[in-house]
Amino acid sequence: MNPKERAIAALELREPDDIVPTFELEFQLTSEFFGKDFKSLRDVSEKELDLNIGYNAEFYLEIAEALDYSIIRTGDTRILRKLVEMGADREYLLCGEADGTMGIPNGENMVDLAVRLFDQADEIKRGLDASVDRGIESGKAQLDAGAECLTMCADYCFNVAPFLSPKMFSEFVTPYLHRLIEAHRNNGAYVIKHTDGNIMPILDQLVSCRPHALHSIDPQANVDLGEVKRLIGDRVCLAGNVNCGLLQTGTDEEVRADIMRSLRDGMPGGGYIFCTSNVAFKGMPTERYRMLLDMRQEYGRYDRERGKNE
Repeated sequence: MNPKERAIAALELREPDDIVPTFELEFQLTSEFFGKDFKSLRDVSEKELDLNIGYNAEFYLEIAEALDYSIIRTGDTRILRKLVEMGADREYLLCGEADGTMGIPNGENMVDLAVRLFDQADEIKRGLDASVDRGIESGKAQLDAGAECLTMCADYCFNVAPFLSPKMFSEFVTPYLHRLIEAHRNNGAYVIKHTDGNIMPILDQLVSCRPHALHSIDPQANVDLGEVKRLIGDRVCLAGNVNCGLLQTGTDEEVRADIMRSLRDGMPGGGYIFCTSNVAFKGMPTERYRMLLDMRQEYGRYDRERGKNE
């Protein structure tokens, strides 16, 4: 299998031929690993824009090749088309971003939204319908440009619980999430739904919306990958779970133990994409992320002869 085929195997709840697939929603350590960054696509001349699109597409491919990613994620249709032109879609699963559901509001409008959920529920629902329509349209444009997968990155949960109660979630999120995922699937996309935090009170609702995968299975919210795998691993691929907090501040021993835990709990039977519980963020020690990559190479393999992982 090539990297793309390994990602598809996981998303279809199968084991890959050899190594567990990996990717990140964002890889922000570009300058630390490669000594360069992406070029701006804003406020540049038409000639410079074309050059920068090509540069960025080549850089996405360079990152995927160097880090052995299975998925290249960008929501920019111009870069997606360039990646297809370069033939990257044969080796990697090209992924866009198209959500439109209600995530956690920011601190400036949280109180206002809480009031409106009770006083202006019908108006909010009309807005959510329109937002989902835009998400469907955006996803279709990215699929037409060459994406075969879409992430959906509205966050629903704090570390202790979802922002909305399960009952309110079933009214203000689940119907819209279901409609959006169904449209993406009907348009031919694999769908990866991301949300940080404690998803356990709404896990059944998330699964009922039929994403191919759930990301990030957040250990900082005490979400147990092994338990989630037991509960829903036969229906949804799981992605993530390496503790970003430990990668930032833990000891080497703690980080190694956490990486091994994620591989041990996520890999059996397939249906798992190995990655951090959020993103490879700016400021994460490079040696810690290299440790993650190195341990995947050593321990993240499906041993066909013995039928188990070391």
